[in-house]
Amino acid sequence: MDLQPLGIVVQGSLSDGLEVRLNGEISVEDMRVGKFLVVHGRHTRFFCILTDVTLGTASPRILMNPPDPENTFLTEILAGTGTFGTINLTPMLMFVPSNPFDLLTQRASSDRVKKTKRKKSPVYETVEEISDFQLLPVKTIPSHFSQVFDATERDFRIVFGWEDDPHKRNFAIGQPIDMPVPICLDLDRFVERSNGVFGKSGTGKSFLTRLLLSGIIRKQAAVNLIFDMHSEYGWEAATEGKRFSTVKGLRQLFPAQVQIYTLDPDSTRRRGVRDAQELYISYDQIDVEDLMLIRDELNLSEASLENAIILRNEFGKTWISRLLAMTNSEIQEFCEQKMGSKSSIMALQRKLTRLDDLKYLRQTCPENYIKRILDAIAAGKHIVIEFGSQSNLLSYMLATNIITRRIHHSYVQQAEKFLQTKNISDRPQQLTITIEEAHRFLAPNTARQTIFGTIAREMRKYFVTLLIVDQRPSGIDNEVMSQIGTRITALLNDEKDIDAIFTGVAGSGNLRTILSKLDSKQQALVLGHAVPMPVVVQTRPYDETFYREIGEVPWEEISTPEILRVAEAAKADLGF
Repeated sequence: MDLQPLGIVVQGSLSDGLEVRLNGEISVEDMRVGKFLVVHGRHTRFFCILTDVTLGTASPRILMNPPDPENTFLTEILAGTGTFGTINLTPMLMFVPSNPFDLLTQRASSDRVKKTKRKKSPVYETVEEISDFQLLPVKTIPSHFSQVFDATERDFRIVFGWEDDPHKRNFAIGQPIDMPVPICLDLDRFVERSNGVFGKSGTGKSFLTRLLLSGIIRKQAAVNLIFDMHSEYGWEAATEGKRFSTVKGLRQLFPAQVQIYTLDPDSTRRRGVRDAQELYISYDQIDVEDLMLIRDELNLSEASLENAIILRNEFGKTWISRLLAMTNSEIQEFCEQKMGSKSSIMALQRKLTRLDDLKYLRQTCPENYIKRILDAIAAGKHIVIEFGSQSNLLSYMLATNIITRRIHHSYVQQAEKFLQTKNISDRPQQLTITIEEAHRFLAPNTARQTIFGTIAREMRKYFVTLLIVDQRPSGIDNEVMSQIGTRITALLNDEKDIDAIFTGVAGSGNLRTILSKLDSKQQALVLGHAVPMPVVVQTRPYDETFYREIGEVPWEEISTPEILRVAEAAKADLGF
């Protein structure tokens, strides 16, 4: 394959990267930050990312007396000799043949090409004939004057795989910014650790999250529990822009696999959501740990929380109902007997009356809705919990924490049983929990107290991981950020947020430059456990083409008997 070399390596180091001098006919304007290039060394190919572009001259005298802009003849004479462009590359991976015999073949081919003086990469010719490569971390650099080429489709397939690989659950999240080649996530590696989608407001975090969730459902990599704060994932949602339009939700794309539960049935019905199930939480499911998470929203003091523990120890699960029904004299009597603080308990009682404004809270519930969700997850159903008008932070944080804590407790029991029996039928379904406004749950002062901090630190120990969606990663505890497996980051401007993205990432200096140069829409930096190297992608559009590619089964094509059959099957799965 004849490829035009772009330039040659003139200097560099393993720590600072490579400096490449461009050939005279190559314009620096064609070199964009984030572009992928391949350096063909004598025995190894280096897959690199472009991190900087500069202009150079052979002599400072040229700059003291530059040619007239209209003198194109002199400009062309100087190009490549007196004036030239340079680019900085960071090697990310090495391609090494897995068979030592192939390495001997490369060397022989290299010598043959040198003798014939052909303008073709010696390594490229032989590598194209080899089907098996090892991708290794970069431990060395290419020699002086190694040639640099554009990365080809084959290079990308070797590094990122392809979506139809029968041996892996690969999902194409987008393509490089300069060529139409799919960039795939390994979903099995993605779901085994907690992950994050970051970016400032308006950069498309919700669209990125829909893409990821669709891929997980389509490839059956895990079961999802999605806390849909703004009702964007379950059913159709409006797009941003001057023209009004909507995109489909997961329930519309996967009607037989996704169930919607709602904490605000009236709002859900007004939006035209089909077959949504109501979800209620009783006061006896609220524990003191849940109040610690929302202490700022309720303006609870430390003394009030300490007295809440006294009440819980005395009354058990019914402590909130008992407190709200107590008179002043009963509070006084209780404090005298249990050494409580009357003023703190009265303040706690007064502030907990705000919970009456939450539509989904009941004194008692006729059934255990959380158990119903657990049964659906065990049956392989993906659950979206909509909040409707109950999407304020107090409501969202309380419900999300209560439900997640109980689901995690159930998963711990299932995982312990599986470790004991080692029976594959006892293995829990891999579960991914999606939360928005993650910094509210994972702030440094609360991460150790919330169930979400526990899940993030445990990683896949109990088969539960997080997908956190946030525009303020700097508000998340550093220890939690260091445990994030894969980070998909749209444009960020705040230096603190950029620093947080690279917490625990070695050699992140050049990646910071790339992140700051992203477009404000449909571009993201992907790095971490699910990709072999950091990569900037033009994200896959979430549109009619995507619906067809993902295997959508439109509601209109499902007959009424089929809908009833699916509903009956779901009831049977849940034991109704």
